[in-house]
Amino acid sequence: MTTRRPLQTADPGAGYRAAAREIKAAIRRVLESGRYILGPEVEALEREFAAYVGCAHAVGVASGTDALELALRATGVGPGDRVITVAHTASATAAAIEAAGARAEFVDIEPRTMTMDPAALTQWLADHPDAGVKAVVPVHLYGHPADLPAILAIARRHGLRVIEDCAQAHGAGIQGRRVGTWGNAAAFSFYPTKNLAAIGDGGAVTTNDAKIADQVRVLRQYGWRERYVSDLPGKNSRLDEIQAAILRVKLTRLDADNRKRRAVAARYLAKLAATHLRLPQPAAGCDPVWHQFVVRTPGRESLRAHLSAAGVDTAVLYPVPLHRQPAYRDEAVRLPVTERGCRELLCLPMHPNLDAADISRICRAVIEWNAAQG
Repeated sequence: MTTRRPLQTADPGAGYRAAAREIKAAIRRVLESGRYILGPEVEALEREFAAYVGCAHAVGVASGTDALELALRATGVGPGDRVITVAHTASATAAAIEAAGARAEFVDIEPRTMTMDPAALTQWLADHPDAGVKAVVPVHLYGHPADLPAILAIARRHGLRVIEDCAQAHGAGIQGRRVGTWGNAAAFSFYPTKNLAAIGDGGAVTTNDAKIADQVRVLRQYGWRERYVSDLPGKNSRLDEIQAAILRVKLTRLDADNRKRRAVAARYLAKLAATHLRLPQPAAGCDPVWHQFVVRTPGRESLRAHLSAAGVDTAVLYPVPLHRQPAYRDEAVRLPVTERGCRELLCLPMHPNLDAADISRICRAVIEWNAAQG
């Protein structure tokens, strides 16, 4: 009897194998150089990533969480400030806000895109006119951009900074313009499962503001402008040369990998169109990069068990919204769209190395489950 290989939700190892020769050469180049922290590879990645995103500056840091914290601090957010974001995101978003000394406030999401609802943002600001809000952090979730044109218009009316959380949206765009270029600054993660993935941790801040970029560079290394002399209370958030060299290789493949993700999403959408599942629907003018393919159903746990039995891994991102987690619980906050989404969503396998046969196998299992539901 032949055992079918399990289909994973993500496959970081495949991303390495696809570029193994180039990655090994890049690592060897760094090892032989004797420069291992904040050297020429980081500088080159910063130039290349800024050019890719379409902004003036990119600053490499140790993680996506640090990128968001330092972007907030560099734009003037600090102790006592409030920052509005969504509760449907990884805990890292709120952790970065708190690390900057601020307090996270949560607004609801749009049911179609599962990103920040501009109407909910407007309402929160109207209900809390003296709350001391300094910034808004829209999260481009699952590779789909938040409604930045609307969010930026609201932020401008209220004098708020906008820092984009782009951890899942490398290469995504709105109206032909990539995310990471719209707000005052943006934070990217290079965690191994991201569309642009390191083999370890890493992150970057992007901005068109030279002062913000300079501030992040100072903050990422103890607040130093002169070595061993701290002008500011910074931290150690340095991107190492090996990860930067690996990311330079991966960056040359990012557009091709994103095209493969789009092809996988198109197959899912076509094959699952007749099911009872709620399928993702990109908003007009948006170009998502499909970090995840998220379906929704009240029968999530039943579907998940059926797929597991068929050798298909799934994930739930995220099972508990931030305002209901122990660290950030606020019983006064009601976010009905967020809470329903967290009960219903399920992430099917999504990565560039899935082929047509893999998608057919996954979809057959979903359709079998769907038929059994009546």
